[in-house]
Amino acid sequence: MLVLVAPGQGAQTPGFLTPWLDLPGVSARLAEWSAVSGLDLVHYGTEADADAIRDTAVAQPLLVAAGLVSARALFDDPAADIPRLVGAAAGHSVGELTAAALTGVLSETDAIALVRKRGLAMAEAAAVTETGMSAVLGGDHEQVVAHLTKLGLAPANVNGAGQIVAAGTAEQLAALAEDRPEKARVMPLKVAGAFHTHHMAPAVAAMEDAVGALTVHDPHTPYVSNRDGQTVKSGRDVVRRLAGQVSNPVRWDLCMETFKALGVTALIEVSPAGTLTGLAKRALPGVKTLALKTPDHIEAARELIAEHAGPSAEQERSSR
Repeated sequence: MLVLVAPGQGAQTPGFLTPWLDLPGVSARLAEWSAVSGLDLVHYGTEADADAIRDTAVAQPLLVAAGLVSARALFDDPAADIPRLVGAAAGHSVGELTAAALTGVLSETDAIALVRKRGLAMAEAAAVTETGMSAVLGGDHEQVVAHLTKLGLAPANVNGAGQIVAAGTAEQLAALAEDRPEKARVMPLKVAGAFHTHHMAPAVAAMEDAVGALTVHDPHTPYVSNRDGQTVKSGRDVVRRLAGQVSNPVRWDLCMETFKALGVTALIEVSPAGTLTGLAKRALPGVKTLALKTPDHIEAARELIAEHAGPSAEQERSSR
């Protein structure tokens, strides 16, 4: 059974969209989405430097656009092929909007418009106080969480595979760098806010207003939510969760537990790929993974799809 996943903020690097522009129709599609978002996505994906694409209001639409472009290149007809070939889909943080489009909950155009509003609202919330995020790698899970709590930090992303992302003020993160949990490493992340914490509460209202006006459909492919790792069957429930998730912790560990329960045998991460496949290699041993970083990986990804496509045995039993 194949799972399709989309990465979150921090996965972007300067120029990562450049090779995708060589594919037919990509430039025109990005021009259309640039008009929807009010951003020159081609410029930001090919020419802008690391600081420019670190901006939350830029990074989030850029990531969703990249995920959708790469998925379109992977499938001849995503709307028809994904329900037939993919057993489940999920996204990490802003990648949830990519997953919502890939599973038919939102149109691509609505996903781009919504992610632009999300990025602007979260950037505005982040501007109130200087905040950020750092990955905590290794250490005992309970001890790490207790240590973060002691420092006033939140476990904003519980990613599994020995990784927790701490979020809070610049001062709190500086204290973490000086006072690390036992047997753990701390790595600052290239994001511009304490996402998925109470610092993002002002953005929730903006997201609730935005999703209320959307046309939504129930997902045609099982959609696994960051909130609790559960499979969500209602499109309206998906968008409600998208609104609230900006201030709630990302439970990617629970998403991976659900993949395992569904019988995952292969996982493909859409562009800009690498982060989630890395976590899967550690947390889902035996599962084949592929990071769709450039068009050079399309052929290998299609071979993986051919080998692992279709529902799992567990899904077939539950549908009877």
